[in-house]
Amino acid sequence: MITLYDYLDSGNGYKVRLLLAQLGTPYRYIELDILTGESRTPQFLARNPNGRIPLLELADGRCLPESDAILWYLAEGTRFVPSERFERAQVLQWMFFEQYSHEPCVATPRFIMRHLPADSPRRTDLPQLLVRGREALGVMEKHLDRREFFVGERYGIADIALYAYTHVAADGGHDLAPYPKLRAWLQRVAAQPQHVLLLERPSGR
Repeated sequence: MITLYDYLDSGNGYKVRLLLAQLGTPYRYIELDILTGESRTPQFLARNPNGRIPLLELADGRCLPESDAILWYLAEGTRFVPSERFERAQVLQWMFFEQYSHEPCVATPRFIMRHLPADSPRRTDLPQLLVRGREALGVMEKHLDRREFFVGERYGIADIALYAYTHVAADGGHDLAPYPKLRAWLQRVAAQPQHVLLLERPSGR
């Protein structure tokens, strides 16, 4: 059985949990408290020298870090990844966008506001992060103007990757009211079969 090392409030971990639920794949869930350094122990660093979650450990002991790499590994050959070559490249395009342009400016403000004290020096970064985050949300809004989902007009891992932190963007100070197409897409994603919530602890694990 595969094992997922994760932190429940992590959007990056949530991506993997959501896909696993929708695939119906059984797995063992091990939660690490990243706020107290549990992902920096020698035992965990032996599995992922970068010291970050999520981390997928296969039944044979091989380990795969990085949330979007895990998504691709799990979704390969399923309905969540298109078979057509250009559409597959588009999935990667949006996953790269998510990690480079979206996650740093949507997820980071959420982490600062939820997990750091009010006097944290990092709070001075919030105004600039929110400006850049709105730019990323604007790109998504424009892309969704005449589309139901991000690639090939069907739900897949590009949507999962972008949904994870977008649907809780308000936690970091982002107002989604100016993005009606984006909000409609969030509803479509949440309506998919076997959808699970971010803070829904995996059952029976």
